[in-house]
Amino acid sequence: MAEERVKRRLAAIVVADVVGYSRLMEGDEVTTLATLKERRATILQPVVRAHGGRVVKVMGDGVLLEFASAVNALSAAIELQRKMADANAALPEARRIVLRIGINLGDVVIDGSDLYGDGVNIAARLQSLAEPGAIYVAAGIRDQVNRKLALGFDDLGPKSLKNIAEPVHVYRALFETCAKVYHEEPATLPLPAKPSIAVLPFTNMSGEAEQDAFADGLTEDLITDLSRNAGLFVIARHSTFAYKGKSIDVRVIARDLGVRYILEGSARRAAGRMRINVQLIDAVGGGHLWAERFDRSREDIFSVQDEVIGKIVEALVGQLVELPPRKRPKSLEAYDICVRGRSLITSFTSFPEAIREARMLLERAILIEPEYAEAFRWLAFVHWQLWAHSIEPSDENRSRALELARRAVQLDGSDAAARWVLGYLLAYEKSWPASDTEFEVAFKLEPNNTDALVMWSELAVYAGQPLEAIDTIMRALRLNPRPPGWYYWELGLACYVAGRYEEAVKTLRMEATYRSASRRILAASLAQLGRKDEATREAALFMAKTPHFTIAHWAAAQPARDMETVQRLVEGYRMAGLR
Repeated sequence: MAEERVKRRLAAIVVADVVGYSRLMEGDEVTTLATLKERRATILQPVVRAHGGRVVKVMGDGVLLEFASAVNALSAAIELQRKMADANAALPEARRIVLRIGINLGDVVIDGSDLYGDGVNIAARLQSLAEPGAIYVAAGIRDQVNRKLALGFDDLGPKSLKNIAEPVHVYRALFETCAKVYHEEPATLPLPAKPSIAVLPFTNMSGEAEQDAFADGLTEDLITDLSRNAGLFVIARHSTFAYKGKSIDVRVIARDLGVRYILEGSARRAAGRMRINVQLIDAVGGGHLWAERFDRSREDIFSVQDEVIGKIVEALVGQLVELPPRKRPKSLEAYDICVRGRSLITSFTSFPEAIREARMLLERAILIEPEYAEAFRWLAFVHWQLWAHSIEPSDENRSRALELARRAVQLDGSDAAARWVLGYLLAYEKSWPASDTEFEVAFKLEPNNTDALVMWSELAVYAGQPLEAIDTIMRALRLNPRPPGWYYWELGLACYVAGRYEEAVKTLRMEATYRSASRRILAASLAQLGRKDEATREAALFMAKTPHFTIAHWAAAQPARDMETVQRLVEGYRMAGLR
């Protein structure tokens, strides 16, 4: 940039970005680009002009806007979010164009028609922090619009932003569509009667990306151990990991998840040593209940976990209830490998490639430590996935899964997850009493295990108890407010079998599950409602991704105690055009 061309001015900068742009493009590139072009012409540009701003530049899925007034900038952003929400109303959730917006008031450098400098960079960083459908603003914007616009703000506190020297005080603008654009649940959940806690992903302080698995594994193990205590209400892993890498005030997280207490911390491991910092926060009453630093050898990882759990339970429940001990691995190398394997299974990144990679890792862990129960349990689930999702649908994978699950329970009968995995596989073998027993033991060992609840709900559906299944899934969703997509798949299935076809359609069109194999249940639901064209289209999309599906094979494979339930689904599949 030539020195003589540099000019500066104070401006209100708005940066907006499309949530899930890569997913939208992958799903339908032509439609996504056409929709974005249409929204820019009919919504973005008229809104910006009406508020006296200008479009500085469009950056693929994002846009940079400039306003001379903070009031105009925020007013335009709110109108933009509202009009985008209105335009999305008629679309399935998977195809909605949802924005996150950041606004900053600051000094900018002018280069021709372009803008640079910290004033722009801070707005961009605020945008990356914002939740889908939300508007995050710096303190300067909030101060300028205070008492000039009829809206409130959530104070998120000072935040350290990447490549910005000083922390920036951040606020979230509160307007009526903020919580409705992306999800329909109320923003605030009622606090449970029990002490309620969420464990946030521990921060990796080593500076090495490969140590992320260690920090994540520590978090997951703490969640599992806390979930075993019937006196606590513990938020599930998937919901807390939604906040990984995000600078969000713990009060906001606690409110979103409906808990009172937050556990957060950091971990660093190097040269055979580890340093773990932990703090327990009362997000409602304010203040720290307990904080401690552990500086130990890496071999002490499990004793540190036990000590942390003990202190939390004593602080929240008042006494430590003795529970059957979990069997810990002897080899830290096997533990590290297992943590990496289970992270692939639970994230389903690059599925099915991730499942195959997880199999190799878990087999290595077992080779290192032949009596590692958790590795056997996860490997059993991997082989079941290979069979059930037609990745490698051989009888060998099915029988191998059951063999591995039995071995996991034999090695550690106090592992609730091993119990429900075995119980689920036994249901597919039509061994109903044994399956029921394993689930009963799993719930006694770990009352907060949401995966077990949702897996059990599927078996309840096929036993002809869809209403009981719906109640169970709703319990799981309270413990796991930001669940993996397959929870909604199971909810949609239960709604269908209960005859609640409208609810099934609404659930199965949610972004989290829409593009999965749950589409066949969506097609059946639409067919039952008489929406033949939509049903046929969804059935065709399902078959395009699952060309080997046949109703006969599907019906024979289901863990069904009630054949009328299977016939109701078969009827819907045929009405939708599946064969």
